[in-house]
Amino acid sequence: MPDIKIHREHTLGLAKARKVALKWAEDAEKKFDMECTILEGELSDTVEFKRSGVNGQLIVAPDHFDLTAKLGFLLGAFSKTIESEIEKNLDALLAAGGKPAAKKAAKK
Repeated sequence: MPDIKIHREHTLGLAKARKVALKWAEDAEKKFDMECTILEGELSDTVEFKRSGVNGQLIVAPDHFDLTAKLGFLLGAFSKTIESEIEKNLDALLAAGGKPAAKKAAKK
């Protein structure tokens, strides 16, 4: 099964990151008929999501998001399109919730 892995750093802190993750889960449920479960932890949360042909999780930390998903055979053919759409949605939510952390410039 094709895998999708997305990592996004941010400077929101856990409370604001939780709000972004909740919005992401609500959007996934409405737009893609996903079943989302949020497991709150002390230091980070996990949003588990699934539907026919896809399952995965979004790790919500004070300084980053890590999303992993496994696509079934039929959706695997569209993995790049699906990954691009997830990145676009997550980036838009992060931009609305706060600015993503700036990446350090490579030393010359």
